Amino acid sequence: MAEGSRQLAETAEQKADCYICRKHRGDVEVPGGVIYEDDLLYASHAQIREGETKAFLGTVFIEPKRHADGIEDLTEEEAAAVGRLARRLSRALKTVTMADSIYAFRFGHHVPHLHLALVARHPGTPREYWGTKVDEWPEAPYGNAEEITRLCDRIRLALDSSH
Repeated sequence: MAEGSRQLAETAEQKADCYICRKHRGDVEVPGGVIYEDDLLYASHAQIREGETKAFLGTVFIEPKRHADGIEDLTEEEAAAVGRLARRLSRALKTVTMADSIYAFRFGHHVPHLHLALVARHPGTPREYWGTKVDEWPEAPYGNAEEITRLCDRIRLALDSSH
């Protein structure tokens, strides 16, 4: 098999098995639904993990629709679009959660598809829980699917009004 054909086959196989690609195709239910979608990007709230009933409120993922493992794999157009959407979603998320800060974390080691997380640091979060431990604070706001949906509705409204 030629190198180019092998790469295409691997990409097609990756896309078929990739959790995020399956989510983009609608094969995976997303609590709160899609917050934003265009030809390049897809954004949604963090899901409730298997075996749990709630998720940390205020974690929004931005994902390229094209299967890309990392930021370094984005095209110039995708990278610019991620930056613009991260700014808009951060503003919307900060407004609706009244967050003190919005963190941006790059994830991808456990799922080989880039997903940039925008994470709200809610008011009153003690300093020892800032950063990557923000969701470990015992009083951190967690919500069920209905609460995630209400938050996503508010984020979409804030995002629509930010043009």
